[in-house]
Amino acid sequence: MKNLLINSLFVAICLIILIFLFAAPEETTSKLPNNSIHAEFHQIKSKKEADRLCVACHADGKQAPLPEDHPAPFRCLFCHKREPL
Repeated sequence: MKNLLINSLFVAICLIILIFLFAAPEETTSKLPNNSIHAEFHQIKSKKEADRLCVACHADGKQAPLPEDHPAPFRCLFCHKREPL
């Protein structure tokens, strides 16, 4: 009887997690552009190594600065996924 209760509780928790995951909104963060400017980033294997190069264009005073409400720019490819080539 105790095993049935534990197993039932486990199944219920798994179902709740699945329902929560299916109800999550779709990803809205833009992908890393697949253009000549960002081509170098698609070739670099290490995300951390690629992230270090983002500030060359996306720092304050550069050609494409990040908006003020943007998170810190040290894990860029965590959110901005690379599109398959």
